[in-house]
Amino acid sequence: MRAVALSLLTAAAAGLGAPAFADLQPLALAPSNLGFDAPSSAPTATLSTQTSLAPGGSANWTGFYLGGQLGFGSVDSDLSGNDEDVIGGFTLGYDHDFGRWVLGGALDYDFADITAGPGTSVEEIFRVKLRAGPKIGNGLLYGAAGWANADTDNAGSDDGWFIGAGYEYLISSQFSVGAEVLYHEFDNFNSTGTDIEATTVQIRATFRF
Repeated sequence: MRAVALSLLTAAAAGLGAPAFADLQPLALAPSNLGFDAPSSAPTATLSTQTSLAPGGSANWTGFYLGGQLGFGSVDSDLSGNDEDVIGGFTLGYDHDFGRWVLGGALDYDFADITAGPGTSVEEIFRVKLRAGPKIGNGLLYGAAGWANADTDNAGSDDGWFIGAGYEYLISSQFSVGAEVLYHEFDNFNSTGTDIEATTVQIRATFRF
């Protein structure tokens, strides 16, 4: 009797457990939804081109600058012929970088002591300058032109014009060096009937801010 009862209980347990296992089986066999998908687009690093000095690229010239210049000047007049001497001074300007080209303006002041006639010397030259040119890496090749005023020790002063060219190179984000050649012309200087021509060759160093 005991054996019969145990057999019935075993059969009943098997019958009740079958549906439960049937319900659990799909869960055990269901494919996992967990995964580690790579992002559709990996983040990319970018390098700004708006820095003052871009490695392997070109510099950004936009901004103000203040500097000095030194060289020699040659003055030729109808009265005294040609004379040469040291000339030097200061420059203050602003450049705007348009990408491949730079446009800027500057105020220049130079001191000198160069003979321009009998007993007369050019002592100061003041310029209002416009310059423009293409960028070459961290360098700038430019043409320049504008208005000039020459002041002498005893013959007064007069206005004229100048034209020239130069090259400037950024050795860091704030410092540049370069060279410039300018030709000046002052016709009928101070109504004296004397024409004066002057050529200056100078090296320059500027601080940019």
